[in-house]
Amino acid sequence: MTLDATTADTQPSTSVNGPAPALWAPPLADAAPRGLCTDCGISRSSEPRACGRACQFIKPDYPGLEARVHGRARDPDSRDTDRGDERFFGPYRRMLRAALEPPRAGAQWTGIATRIGERLLESGMVDAVLTMAPDPNDRWRPVPVIVTRPEGMAQCRGMRMGYAPLLALLEPARARGYKRLAVIGIPCQVYALRALEQELGLDALYVVGTPCSDNTTTERFHEFLALLDPEPLTISYLEFRADYRVELRFDDGRQREIPFLQLPISKLSPDFFPMTCRTCVDYTNVLADITVGYMGGEGEQWLLVRNERGEKLLGLLDDEIRTATPGSSGKRKGPVAGFKANVERAAGGLPLRAMPDWLRPLMGWLMPKIGPKGLEFARARLEMKALETVLHLRRHYPKRMRHMIPAHVWRLVEPYGLMPTDEERPRAD
Repeated sequence: MTLDATTADTQPSTSVNGPAPALWAPPLADAAPRGLCTDCGISRSSEPRACGRACQFIKPDYPGLEARVHGRARDPDSRDTDRGDERFFGPYRRMLRAALEPPRAGAQWTGIATRIGERLLESGMVDAVLTMAPDPNDRWRPVPVIVTRPEGMAQCRGMRMGYAPLLALLEPARARGYKRLAVIGIPCQVYALRALEQELGLDALYVVGTPCSDNTTTERFHEFLALLDPEPLTISYLEFRADYRVELRFDDGRQREIPFLQLPISKLSPDFFPMTCRTCVDYTNVLADITVGYMGGEGEQWLLVRNERGEKLLGLLDDEIRTATPGSSGKRKGPVAGFKANVERAAGGLPLRAMPDWLRPLMGWLMPKIGPKGLEFARARLEMKALETVLHLRRHYPKRMRHMIPAHVWRLVEPYGLMPTDEERPRAD
């Protein structure tokens, strides 16, 4: 059974900060109630039952989809220099540190992801780009939009926080005759897209993935901003940087930097991060054609070109982009082990330990100097996410573990003393 586009609304609705032909935000159906759901949008389609075969939180098949999308699955045991990091990051042809020159105004970093979308539309390679724009009444709330003209992409720059049913746009896009699409999305959206890709009847699909490990509702994100600054509504930009600092920018041009260790994490509500984000096994968006992030970029953007389509997407930028080989330094074992101890407390229902106030400035100064950097920082985050997945599932959803945790995740947590029991071990059906 295929997704049915005939029932989708084909009339443009009120646009988001732009004319409807360039940027269109169609009306969306309500989400179907689901457990462990990030509202990727499939439950809002005319066939909400497709969630059963599309959701990464039900019974994911990463090896099978990696092989179909990239021509091969990752090699989780490789230690050679060419593929040694695939056990962390998934299949890739090459990794790069990169930056657009000049950086684009309003971009979260330099604007690589949105520039790729612009170039796809400028070149006529796609009919439309499905991505996110800010809600006109709340700059942090994501609104799924269909972009059909290059100038619409500029309105999609920057970070949003909150659930965003991006894939609900597939039906209205196809109902308008768009059969060559690009999608810019986070991992849970991209997994569902790939799982249903062969049912969509598209002539072309290009996928630009951004990494994601922790999301929350827009309302909860506003609570976080209020803990960071007495004037949270004036914060226009927030980024967790690879130098262990959060950067804030304000409407009046001010900037602040807050060391990670001085963030008020212990003051957040226990459910600030939903269980889906605590049990996600795909930080680096392994099913995208190209992943555009920052984690291994040492202060610049970090690209994982995963297949031939990814090479084509990068080639669209031509001489607009500067690239280099990512670096790596420091050691991750200590920070990851410390993270595991804290997650064990949280997964057991105990409060997080707050660092003593007198120690925070010292550690905030020390971590950027001795902590892992570049690719070692990225590996640390992948191991942390793997540990978090295992520990939280053991506590809350033990019967789901053998279906939700791929074999490569167990390899990441093994050095930290976590091994699957017979009931947890992945089983082939």
